[in-house]
Amino acid sequence: MRRRTFITLLGSAAVWSLAARAQQPAMPTIGFLHAGSPESNERRAAGFRKGLKETGYIEGENVAIEFRWAHDQTDRLSDLAADLVRRQVAVIATPFSTPSTLAAKAATSTIPIVFGVGSDPVHENLVQSLARPGGNATGIAFLTGELGAKRLGLLHELLPAATRVTHLVNPSNPLTAPLVSDVQAAASSVGMQIEVVAATSKGEIDSAFARLAQKRADALLVGNDALLYGRRLQIVILAARHAVATVYAQRDYPDVGGLMSYGPDTTDMIRQVGIYTGRILKGEKPADLPIIQASKFEFVINLQTAKTIGVEIPPTLLARADEVIE
Repeated sequence: MRRRTFITLLGSAAVWSLAARAQQPAMPTIGFLHAGSPESNERRAAGFRKGLKETGYIEGENVAIEFRWAHDQTDRLSDLAADLVRRQVAVIATPFSTPSTLAAKAATSTIPIVFGVGSDPVHENLVQSLARPGGNATGIAFLTGELGAKRLGLLHELLPAATRVTHLVNPSNPLTAPLVSDVQAAASSVGMQIEVVAATSKGEIDSAFARLAQKRADALLVGNDALLYGRRLQIVILAARHAVATVYAQRDYPDVGGLMSYGPDTTDMIRQVGIYTGRILKGEKPADLPIIQASKFEFVINLQTAKTIGVEIPPTLLARADEVIE
């Protein structure tokens, strides 16, 4: 009798354990889609995780992240986005990658998307309005064109006599054409001539600098792009080798030896993408989350690099810098 009772209780406990386990909600999965590579975007991935943590989500504990990297091959983004949709992830995050955002938006109209883009999301048909996105996408945005003109202005202040400026861009990026147009308009207003040089690979970056040297460019403006960002060490080394004054879009360039940069605080932007992703996991709808417009911008100067290439930074620029690397 006692043995029978024990077996009955043991069976009941097993059934209860299985039932309790079945009642536990499954761990949500986030799809992280980016045009670059993990090696060159460690800081950005960390910023995204930080934002998630602020909303109570920690990777491996109560949320999973499926990373999809295109490794600078933007033509792979559509397939990578489709794979995340097939896996039925809860949210797709595309921080600081407009091509990834466009691929995700083309792949699904139902799975929430949280983006970070350098363009007008209304113009790109990502959202209906900044205040009320209205669809399945929301996120953080800043206007690349205005910043391109600002960077050119910094070059003009640094080298007032400079007239020939090379603009290094990736033509496969959908933001390149409007950015080049804005920069050329800004250049004509200060008497500068812009020569656009395209690069879509490591070899083409080398060729671009060879052409820059041949044309005897006075300065270089590097476009905001995942491919160029991923090759930032190569670009910084070549700029130093050719002793050309260069302005970049992110502070990560001066951190590894670039001369100067002006752009949004990308770490903060991606943290905000993580926060919005966490809020959506908690039940909020992207249609109701207004677009956050980047408000934190950084002007960084590497004074050691200036000395190395023989450029004197005017006191007015040094006074305005948010950080001077010595």
